[in-house]
Amino acid sequence: MTHRLQPSQYAVLLCVMLTASVGDTLLSHGMSQVGPVSFSNLSLLLTALRNPWVIAGILLLLGFFASYLTALSWADLTFVLPSTAFGYIVVALLAHFWQHEHISLSRWLGILLIVCGVGFVANGPSLTEHPAPIQTEPATPNRGAAE
Repeated sequence: MTHRLQPSQYAVLLCVMLTASVGDTLLSHGMSQVGPVSFSNLSLLLTALRNPWVIAGILLLLGFFASYLTALSWADLTFVLPSTAFGYIVVALLAHFWQHEHISLSRWLGILLIVCGVGFVANGPSLTEHPAPIQTEPATPNRGAAE
């Protein structure tokens, strides 16, 4: 059994992946400017909410949530979530080239394994098909026997 997605459905999955990846990266960038937040200094969370990078990240993650809900309305969770795993590569590339994070070879290999593993899931159906329920007619009392 294979899945047959419409181009608009592929666009929704792409939107899920990109808004999550870029939104998380923007949050990371903004929080690196805010500094460490701890239970003893929770007021920094309010400071973080005024950071433009954090605000942009939150807005993109709201877009992620909307597109994620849209995808879940027509596909199974076990299809939607793995199908966005390419986002791990996007996050790693953004972190490396924009955030200047060092990404070790073992981390790259781990990301590659995750993305390759998605191939197994992507070959399955996007929506599990359930057999239609069998409709039976309600039993009618035998009127002739009592009369």
